[in-house]
Amino acid sequence: MACPSNSITYNGTLCACLPGHVLDVVSKSCKLFKADSTITTDTGVDFYALKLPETLPGFDSLKKFTQSQAVFLEATLVMLLSWLMFCLFLRFMSLGDGRGVWFKLRWFVSRLDICFATRHWLDDKKVVTKRKTELGGAFSIASWILFIGLFAALLYQIISKRSIEVHNIRATNAPELTSFLNDMEFNITTISSMSCANLRDLGNLVSGNPGFIDERVVSLSTLANYSCHNSSKGPTIALKCKGCKLISDNMYISWQFVDLPNSPATAVGYEFNLASTDSAKKHMSFVNGTLKNGSTFDDRPVTFRGRQSTILKFNLFPKIYRNLHDLKLIQPLFHEFLPGSVFRDTNQLRTSLENSVEGLVNTTLYINFLSAYVVEVDKESILGPVSFLADLGGLYCISIGIFFYLLIQCEYRVKKLRNEDSVLRSIKNRCKAQDNWDKEICKVYLWRSYNG
Repeated sequence: MACPSNSITYNGTLCACLPGHVLDVVSKSCKLFKADSTITTDTGVDFYALKLPETLPGFDSLKKFTQSQAVFLEATLVMLLSWLMFCLFLRFMSLGDGRGVWFKLRWFVSRLDICFATRHWLDDKKVVTKRKTELGGAFSIASWILFIGLFAALLYQIISKRSIEVHNIRATNAPELTSFLNDMEFNITTISSMSCANLRDLGNLVSGNPGFIDERVVSLSTLANYSCHNSSKGPTIALKCKGCKLISDNMYISWQFVDLPNSPATAVGYEFNLASTDSAKKHMSFVNGTLKNGSTFDDRPVTFRGRQSTILKFNLFPKIYRNLHDLKLIQPLFHEFLPGSVFRDTNQLRTSLENSVEGLVNTTLYINFLSAYVVEVDKESILGPVSFLADLGGLYCISIGIFFYLLIQCEYRVKKLRNEDSVLRSIKNRCKAQDNWDKEICKVYLWRSYNG
C-alpha cells in the first residue's frame, strides 16, 4: 500500500510521518502538529461574592471593554475636552444685540457657574459680590465632569478590587501535611498515532532522590489507580487517587511506548491535565496545557523517539484558605518540560526507525510535593467608610482645585476677563429695558387708539 502524504518509508515497505507530523486517521494523511503552548492554571477558589453570569450574551465583550480603569479615564478625558472645545468655540461667537442664539448659549454657560461664583477676581477694597461668568461656568462644569469621571473610576476599583489576597508562607510538619486529603487526577496524553498496545513498564513509583539513600521503589497502585485509554489524540495515561496521602517530596512515574508492527513508537507532543479536588468536592484547582517542542532556541517541529526520557515536571503546593473555613487544597503547578531524544531531520528519523534499539518513547512524570512550607491564604477588605470618604473628598478637592487655579491664572493674566460678567449683564439688561419700553409704547398706542 502507498504511504500517506507527508510521510517517509523505512525498512523498504513501512511508513512513518515526517518529523513533527502525526497521522490523521480520517484523512489518512500526516498533518503537521500545531497547538497553542499556553499553560492554564486555576486556583479553584473564587474570592468575590459578586459574580456576573458569564453565559449572558455579549458578557465577554463587555468584560474586555471594562477590564481596566483606563476606559473610564479615557471617556472622562474625551467629555472634558469636548466641553472645553465647545466653550472655546462660543467665545469666538459675537454677542450681538442679545437676541441671537450665540448670546443665549453664552448666557446659559455663565449661569452654570455654580462652583466659582464668589471666587472671581476682585479689585482691592471692593465688596465681595457674587459673579457668574462664562469662564466660571465652563470651568464649573469641567470640574464636575472630571469629578464624576474620577468617581466612576473609584467605584470600579472598589467593586473589582474590594479585597486583596494575602499569602503567608510558613514552615510545616508531617502531621499537618497528612490532613491534606484531596482527590487528585493526572491525565497525560502522548499525542501520536500510537495506542495503549504500545505501552510498557507502567506500574512503579520511585520516591526520594534516585541514587541516594532515600530512594524507594514501590508499586504505583499503593498511591493511585492507573489506567490507559485510547483517545483521538493518542494514548492517555490516567492516574486517579482518592484522599491522596503523598508519601514523599519527590516522586517519579515512568513509562514507555515501544515499536509494534505498522505502529512505530513516535510522538509529536504531550497534553496534560492535573486536577485536585477537596473532600467536599466544592473547589477544584487544576493546571492544563500542551507541550510540543521544549526548545528555547527554535520552534521547529520535532518527533520524540529514543532512549533518553522526556520529563514533565510539576509542583504540588499545599494551601490553607483561612477565609473559607480553613479549606485545605493542593494547587498543582506546571514547572518545567525537559524533552528527551528528539528528531528534526528526516534522514536521522529514518535511521532511528530502522534501529530497533531506539524503538521506544520514554516519558517520566516528576512530581515535587513542596512539603517544607504551607501557604496560608486570606483576604483583607480594602473598603471602609473612612477610606471611601477620604478618597471621595480628595477627588473633589483635586477636581475643584485644578480649575480654580486655571480660573485665577486666566483672570490674572487677561484683564478683560475680570469684568466679563458685567458685559453680559449689561446686554441682558438692555434687552429687558428695550422689551419693557416696547410694551409701554404698545400700551400708549392702544390707549390712544381706544380713546380716538
